[in-house]
Amino acid sequence: MRALHEAESGTRVAGICREHGISEATYYIWKKKYSGLSELRELRQRREENAKLKRLVTDLSLDRHILQEIVQKKL
Repeated sequence: MRALHEAESGTRVAGICREHGISEATYYIWKKKYSGLSELRELRQRREENAKLKRLVTDLSLDRHILQEIVQKKL
């Protein structure tokens, strides 16, 4: 995975392969196999964050509703 990240940052593939002791064919096989994993990880993180935010909005909406009922009862 490190080799794939290095290539995405602009480092030459030949240099990366030499540094990690792999052939270019191996690099391209890994790229084909694992290139979508980082995107899936980001998607999963965004979904988790979205779920947390939805729970937060729900909690705040409930608190607001309760406070409005209290104010109406006092008036």
